[in-house]
Amino acid sequence: MKRIYIAAAVAAAAFSSMATTPVELQYSASLELNASTGRTAPYMIGSWKNGRIPYKNSALLDLGVTKELDLGKRFDWSAGAEVLTGWQHSLDFDRYFAENKTWGSSTLTPSRIWLQQLYASVKYRGVFLQAGMKDNKSLILPDDLSSGDITLSNNARPVPEICAGFVDFQDIPLTEGWVQINGRIGYGRFMDDGFDRTQYNHYNWVIAQDVYYTYKRCHFRTKPSQPLSITVGMQTAGQFGGKSYMYSRGKLVDTRDRGLHLRYIWDMFFPWQGNGDSYYEGNSLGSWDFKARYRLPDESELSFAFEWPWEDGSGIGKLNGWDGLWGIYYSRPGRHLISGAALEYLDFRNQSGPLHYAPGDHTDTDITASATGGDNYYNNDVYSAYDNYGLSLGTPFLVSPLYNADGYPAYLYTRSRGFHAALKGCAGCEVDYRLMLSWQEAWGNGRLPRTTALHNTSMMAEARWNAARITPGLSLCVQAAFDSGNLRGDNFGAYISVKYQGNLTFKK
Repeated sequence: MKRIYIAAAVAAAAFSSMATTPVELQYSASLELNASTGRTAPYMIGSWKNGRIPYKNSALLDLGVTKELDLGKRFDWSAGAEVLTGWQHSLDFDRYFAENKTWGSSTLTPSRIWLQQLYASVKYRGVFLQAGMKDNKSLILPDDLSSGDITLSNNARPVPEICAGFVDFQDIPLTEGWVQINGRIGYGRFMDDGFDRTQYNHYNWVIAQDVYYTYKRCHFRTKPSQPLSITVGMQTAGQFGGKSYMYSRGKLVDTRDRGLHLRYIWDMFFPWQGNGDSYYEGNSLGSWDFKARYRLPDESELSFAFEWPWEDGSGIGKLNGWDGLWGIYYSRPGRHLISGAALEYLDFRNQSGPLHYAPGDHTDTDITASATGGDNYYNNDVYSAYDNYGLSLGTPFLVSPLYNADGYPAYLYTRSRGFHAALKGCAGCEVDYRLMLSWQEAWGNGRLPRTTALHNTSMMAEARWNAARITPGLSLCVQAAFDSGNLRGDNFGAYISVKYQGNLTFKK
């Protein structure tokens, strides 16, 4: 009983401290405009914005407010909300109408107003609990320079979820800070069913509705205060539950209604094959991650990193050759002519080989051998594509389903390779710049290969002006970008954002 009184007293003291501590909010308002000559925004304007600007033309007002976590406090809370409203260009997809056996089009009219972020979280010491949807960030790669994290990048809109984990890397006891751990686990639900129904051609492949989502990661890091620090770990994401509709030549040939059962949550934590058929529960994918960072005497840093993708046991066992993202990065604190750079090579051609054969799928043959290939990255025969509102939850380097004008709901060009380069710095006292360049070639995907490659070259130039001398908190960002080639098509576009941000402090 004494322990209960002590715990209650500690909790009361914590809440009392929160009630008397001033609350500081950060708010922002921005006007964002973009226009382009192609069917959608160019690759490097539509990507890495958490799904805000994917369409051909738009005029949006973005309003947000956040209360950040104070990591220096033992107990603290955070919350945030962001809403966008305005106009975006509609997008047409091919559609098959079975009633009269004809092809037509389905028009997607984007929402005039939507919640981009809405979340709340609490932390105690180094552990947090969060509910809602919050923009994604990579733990391994620099979001402003990289082509994007393979498992969970800053490309698509966030999925609403409940998650828990460490707020940052935490020292492992008895290691004296030489080994740290960072981990997170979350479960949520996709809310893009309406988009999927509009985008889907209703002719082939599969459409999944009411699907649930999970994301987990665990990474270890050596002491960051040392000149050399190593980070290694794994990410895994998954889709499960829901209902799938399989189509072939315009006819509904199969329906699988899995619903949601508590057992699925456990099955997706450790994928099991004990559900009575030849499949593991749900669709799981992820990456092995590695990063080595070396700090130079002038406090600048050089890093080498890779992320190896996997879609099943063959990928986890690294039987997919050189597939993955391989990058070299440079960063220097402060304002300099060059304050950051990235050079990445990406290769997704192996996919554990072209063949996949599971004996349990074929009961009419005596062949008992198996072949665990045909990984078909980001695609699944039951859950279709690993995306949210048509944009890749992983790397946008692989062309997202949103860009398929024929209404095919999956990734068509994952057998791909190329490079990505980026540079940023200060071009003047108040002007920052960023340059990006990528080249890519693709041979279809793991199930629908091409004999000849499609190619693409993309480039983006950005200038950001801090107009604090005119009005504190005011900034202007301008981007110009183009795509060239037969993979993404020829496209030129521009983006401009005028943003004002400030702070509000509320005292008791």
